Amino acid sequence: MTTTPAATNEPGLHRVLGTRDLVLFNIAAIVALRWLSMAAQVGPSSLVLWLLGLVGFFIPLALAVLELSSRVPGQGGLYLWSKTAFGDMHGFIAGWTYWVSNLVYFPFALLFSAGIFLHVGGDRWLTHAGDGSYNLVYCLTVLWAATGLGILGLERAKWLQNIGGIATWSAAALILVAGALAAYHFGAATAITTTNVLPDFSKLATFSTFATMALAFQGLELGLILGGEIKDPRRQVPRATLISCVVIAAIYIAGTASLLIALPASTIDIIAGIPQALSAIGERIGLPMFGALTAALVTVGTIGSVSAWVTGTARLPFVVGVDRYLPAALGRLHPRYGTPHVALITQGILTSLVLAAALSGSSIHEAYIILVDMTAIMSLLPLLYILLAFPLLRRRAAGRNEGVNLSPGGTFGCWLAALTGFAVTLLAIITSMIPPTDSSNPGLFLLKVVGGSALLIGIGLLFYRHGQRQVRHSSS
Repeated sequence: MTTTPAATNEPGLHRVLGTRDLVLFNIAAIVALRWLSMAAQVGPSSLVLWLLGLVGFFIPLALAVLELSSRVPGQGGLYLWSKTAFGDMHGFIAGWTYWVSNLVYFPFALLFSAGIFLHVGGDRWLTHAGDGSYNLVYCLTVLWAATGLGILGLERAKWLQNIGGIATWSAAALILVAGALAAYHFGAATAITTTNVLPDFSKLATFSTFATMALAFQGLELGLILGGEIKDPRRQVPRATLISCVVIAAIYIAGTASLLIALPASTIDIIAGIPQALSAIGERIGLPMFGALTAALVTVGTIGSVSAWVTGTARLPFVVGVDRYLPAALGRLHPRYGTPHVALITQGILTSLVLAAALSGSSIHEAYIILVDMTAIMSLLPLLYILLAFPLLRRRAAGRNEGVNLSPGGTFGCWLAALTGFAVTLLAIITSMIPPTDSSNPGLFLLKVVGGSALLIGIGLLFYRHGQRQVRHSSS
């Protein structure tokens, strides 16, 4: 018997997020400009791959979260939807895997931000790139600043996320301007023709690249975890989702096209990341400070992204703690600020430990890399739950859809969107299990990815079973 989600109407949460906040939150959470240089390295065919990712994953996910957030409103988002559709245990698995995989992702995002920041100061600052002390201090400062703002409340934390979203949008706009200037002065550096724009799906690598690029659109579900803190969600969420989808798709597609136009393919092939790409564009158009300026904006955008993910994912252990499947202390709200402070602090401590492992000696660092491999599948499982809950809950409603933001196309359109998004996510899971070409032991890699995910899910289920016994004991 599925229990009533206690978190859906949890008293004390403050509804402070409006349409503008949600749009900027989504931009900060989803857009990572490093995808532009990766996509540009693929060549002109990346433009079609972006469009396929938009149609095959982003739009289905948007339709799913729009309908689910209005059909099953409340704090917890994907946890609440999965729980309502499949029962308590599956809701727990969806929330647990999403949260744990992000605990492992946070150090990567923080270290990326630390590296980008050094490009603001040019070659003089880049000497600190391998400095463990610098990386640790920078990452912990950003992490705990975001955590502290989260404890003080979304009224304050949202401004860091908003500034991050604006910075990301501004950096993308600068890239578009630079591409236009380069094209005006030198012509297009990379020819885009009807032949080279078509992906070659006869190669397995193309499927892997497509799945990776499609999942660059992941993150719309994050903002809806904060469902209990959105003002008038039935009106604000559809508007914010539509605006977010248009802006994010434009940034990825137009940004990649600008890099292709601004830089020769031979240059793109040897670029290690977005900072080098921006510096190369700046040198080419005669604006040497362009790289540093854009790197500063990307740094601020990445900090905003970290803040968004820290704030959003901490709501998962909070709502699960309210339901008593994780320690009940995680479900406490701060008496003054009305925020899940225990969940935020716990998440901060765990992330700090994982970060320390990522920066420590070789043996522990290797353990972190193994952990990254172990969570590859886990990060995608919640998306499968979301996309399956979408048509299942519509069918279960049996036409009772008052107040629900229904996706277009009726039952057929609902299933088409759900199965298309599900297939792309499943493709990403399959490709994540393929060992890299330089892997010395493909069998061990597969064991880490599949066995590691099963192990971490098993650990989560131990928490769930313990919590289940506690709930039964307290109700008896």
